[in-house]
Amino acid sequence: VIDLGVMVPCDEILKTAVERDCDIIGLSGLITPSLDEMVNVAKEMERRGIEKPLLIGGATTSKQHTAVKISPQYRGSTVHVHDAPRAVNVMAALLDEKQRKPFDEANRTTQERLRYVYVEKRERPLRSYAASLENRLVIDWRPEDLPEPSFTGRRIVDDIPLDEIARYIDWTFFFTAWELKGKYPKILDHPRHGEAARELFENGQELLRKIIDERLLVARGVYGLWPAASDGDDIILYGDEEHREELLRFNMLRQQAALPEGKPNRSLADFIAPVESGLRDHLGAFAVTTGIGAAELAEAYERDHDDYNAIMVKALADRLAEAFAECLHRRARRDWGYGRDEQLSNQELIAEKYRGIRPAFGYPACPDHTEKLDLFELLDAPAVGIRLTESFAMMPAASVSGLYFAHPEARYFTVGRLDRDQVVSYAERKGMDLAEIERWLTPNLGYDPDA
Repeated sequence: VIDLGVMVPCDEILKTAVERDCDIIGLSGLITPSLDEMVNVAKEMERRGIEKPLLIGGATTSKQHTAVKISPQYRGSTVHVHDAPRAVNVMAALLDEKQRKPFDEANRTTQERLRYVYVEKRERPLRSYAASLENRLVIDWRPEDLPEPSFTGRRIVDDIPLDEIARYIDWTFFFTAWELKGKYPKILDHPRHGEAARELFENGQELLRKIIDERLLVARGVYGLWPAASDGDDIILYGDEEHREELLRFNMLRQQAALPEGKPNRSLADFIAPVESGLRDHLGAFAVTTGIGAAELAEAYERDHDDYNAIMVKALADRLAEAFAECLHRRARRDWGYGRDEQLSNQELIAEKYRGIRPAFGYPACPDHTEKLDLFELLDAPAVGIRLTESFAMMPAASVSGLYFAHPEARYFTVGRLDRDQVVSYAERKGMDLAEIERWLTPNLGYDPDA
């Protein structure tokens, strides 16, 4: 495997593939803009007459995007694989002369079906942005539902040891990363792959214990609570309880799907008391990492030709980052007052039995990664070792950031498809060029910007 690194130009990828006579080209996308670049690479492969299978993977990618946007640009095999461990069977099929043709035919059939589903979905009507605003979630705002936090402003967190964070790990997703499907702990007794799961779990526990005992990874974070109010689909944060000093605005998006009667078109701004209510509400924010030292540790294993443990380090660092986010959210709920008497088991925490949500920018309820700029400025996240790349990916990779909402009505949801009227309004609110915003919201657009 020839690893060219991150943010590699298209020409370098294809030139290396040809010069080194590679069997397959793989592209990994961590963040939204890479989706467009993958389309560009596929087009260029077609233009240059390169005939090598193209693998598409990474956090922002999907089977649907690969089928709809990338594979039509290239006549060769274009296959979506979510991450490295899941690529093994695909590689085996593509490199085997007997398996290659039936695998490719089945993949093309699946992609054709996904394109059909996509077209059908795009033809479903969307509400106008004005009608969606009119159909917003209506909350009966009461002072007793808006608890007063014990502090406002930001706090650095470097006092939670890794062994405590590890207690919050959701092991189910650890197995998912290795393509072993099933809930923990039941997966350990699975009739077909229980043995493999037990071996993987034992190895993971052994490396985790080494990481904790030898302090090979560092956990650092920052969080805070601020006075807040909503203004349309903006959430305003203030530097004082009297709302005299406006710190910043988080710009939110709203569902535009034509939902059944009685179902609101939600926006995260709906969960914060409106300016005109005169009530004292608050919004929380956080950024955590357990990835400090992870890259160096993984590289040490790679130098020893131990790829298994190199991947294991990254998998464990990711699980610890999510566990840190869970652990810190529990602390924030107590600081906020409404979670002071909370007594939940780890399984109940994993099942989100608590009040409140912590959505992350780039995910379904707030899909725009550019909002991370304001989040990181508010928290001064670089001060604890977390930075943003030019495409708003967080470094170290094992990092989690987002917002805290405390209202009892707060729920996760998917914004879904957006029509042009809302995207135009959103670009104006953010003070950004429409084409730039459309690029960041490509997966959510319910229209063709080029039409």
